[in-house]
Amino acid sequence: MAVYTHFGAMSAVVDEVATEGFRRLIAHVDAVGRSDDTLADLRASAAAYRENALENRHLFGVMFGAVGRGDLHGSGPNPEVALAAFDQIAGLVERAMTAGTLLPDDPRQVAAQFWSALHGYVMLELSGVVRIVDDPEHAVLWPMLTHLLRGLAPSSD
Repeated sequence: MAVYTHFGAMSAVVDEVATEGFRRLIAHVDAVGRSDDTLADLRASAAAYRENALENRHLFGVMFGAVGRGDLHGSGPNPEVALAAFDQIAGLVERAMTAGTLLPDDPRQVAAQFWSALHGYVMLELSGVVRIVDDPEHAVLWPMLTHLLRGLAPSSD
């Protein structure tokens, strides 16, 4: 009864678990720190994102609604906390644009592209689908993100 007294319903507990998952993701990515190499920082943050998902696969599933919640249809994680996870990536992208290592563009749109690629790979990895190639991390994830970042970089002509 204490859980219901505090949260009101089991769906609210699930929402809070998802929100806590985003808080932990933010802390995990923040722990990477920053260097003078803005692209290396994007890669390191991507590695931290993936590592967090692999270490907390069930929590990650709850965060993104991939784990079946049955009749527990709440409102989802706190949108401000979930958005803060995206804002981390957007900040890194904007920093790379300011440094000239990425072409000037809308940092949020570019961050959404980067996050979509990273998150899509991680979800496939968690489901086991990427086992279609040997060493998918090095055969799929890092080349994909490298190609994306290379395409977003100024031309060296």
